[in-house]
Amino acid sequence: MANSSDRSVVVVVGNPQAASRTATVAGRLGQRLADLVDAGDAHVIDLAVLGPALLQWGDPTVAEAKAAVRAATVVVVASPTYKAAYTGLLKLFLDQFEHGELRSVPAVVPLMTGGGPTHALAVEVHLRPVLVEIGARVPSAGLYVWGEQVDDPSAAIEAWWSTEADVVARAVGGAGG
Repeated sequence: MANSSDRSVVVVVGNPQAASRTATVAGRLGQRLADLVDAGDAHVIDLAVLGPALLQWGDPTVAEAKAAVRAATVVVVASPTYKAAYTGLLKLFLDQFEHGELRSVPAVVPLMTGGGPTHALAVEVHLRPVLVEIGARVPSAGLYVWGEQVDDPSAAIEAWWSTEADVVARAVGGAGG
């Protein structure tokens, strides 16, 4: 497998609150994926920090975040569930990408958090389609983490990992684990 200078994992967090529980869950999954593809440390882009810059087309900070996403080997796109879908903050960031712009990324993993199991399909029904629209290759099932799992996502991540890590590894050209 390639070394960390060749690969990167970027985690995009669309929670309006910086340093959120969603960011913690996504960061943990991102680091597992970074270890899988020998990418060093996962890089987290917390969209709450970008704030109003997301409303200004061509903002250099947003352009830098977009460039990191486009150059990544694996991207985790995470959002809490708001009104049975992803947040408006995440939508603002995703709207910055043109149709097909994420084709260069070998694997994108959608992740959503929620209060209960009611909206578990939101990750597949709402987040996956917008990612595919902008060219993302989403080889694995998305991950939905809910309730008490959000505070301790180890079991949820492990359950997802047991079936999806090999799928992601194959998408990026490496062995699973």
